[in-house]
Amino acid sequence: MGSVPSATRDVSRALTRASRSNFYYAFLFLPKHKREALYAVYAFCRVTDDLVDEVASFASDHAPPAAGIPSPAGTPLERLKVWREELEACFRGAATHPVTQRLAETIRTFRIPRGYFEELLNGVEMDLVKSRYATFADLQQYCYRVAGVVGLMCIEIFGYSQPATRTYAQHLGTAFQLTNILRDLATDGERGRIYLPQEDLERFGVAEADLLERRVTPAFLDLMRFEVGRARQFYTAARAALPAEDRRTMLAAEIMGAIYTRILDRIEAAGSDVFSRRIRLSDTHRLWLALHCWARHRLRTA
Repeated sequence: MGSVPSATRDVSRALTRASRSNFYYAFLFLPKHKREALYAVYAFCRVTDDLVDEVASFASDHAPPAAGIPSPAGTPLERLKVWREELEACFRGAATHPVTQRLAETIRTFRIPRGYFEELLNGVEMDLVKSRYATFADLQQYCYRVAGVVGLMCIEIFGYSQPATRTYAQHLGTAFQLTNILRDLATDGERGRIYLPQEDLERFGVAEADLLERRVTPAFLDLMRFEVGRARQFYTAARAALPAEDRRTMLAAEIMGAIYTRILDRIEAAGSDVFSRRIRLSDTHRLWLALHCWARHRLRTA
């Protein structure tokens, strides 16, 4: 991976570190070439998310004019359209943006399917055209596109031999996204978005106004218990789907699972009150979880 300028590699690393992402702690124990590849994938995901945000994005602030990324004055859909074109250029070997230049080498080295990246962009586009999900089946499609496919990208870099590991990655990605949705109910509400399925709100008698006005009612608590339980089912399904043959290479994914499961635990410990303060883990706590997973992994695979 020496053909990409070091400054371009630094863009990917800086994005991952500066975001204080949970991914950063999961990547620490990987061989350098895989860690650098995952930085490239994460940077693409991060810029994709930023491009459709209403605030100034990393790409518009830092990319050179030749990158062709629209300024914040463009609409989110316009920015996404240009980013789709940049992805196409990336797969043609003609990337112009530092992040896609770095990504192109990762794609070539690890043979990551183009469809995964296209699905991610489709998922981000869903955020631009809809703010409600009628059923869990609808939400699950969104979770697959914005999180499940990221898991699929990652396992191409981790390395695996059994097809069932793809199911593991999809379930784990869905579990992560469901956890994010529960944690971010307040901030999503500020943007006018409600990801919890409308069928669930109706089932538990929770009005949209309860969520948007941050009311912790008995019905809301019942709803949250149900949603936390559903997220846990996906963590359980992921563990059950992981073949023994591929456990050795999935340490980073297991670290991510430990971090996000702990966030879910914190939501429960807070009595499901995600409105008073944002549930988060300290850097020290995340590092401890990563070290604990690493030690347990070493014992299990010795």
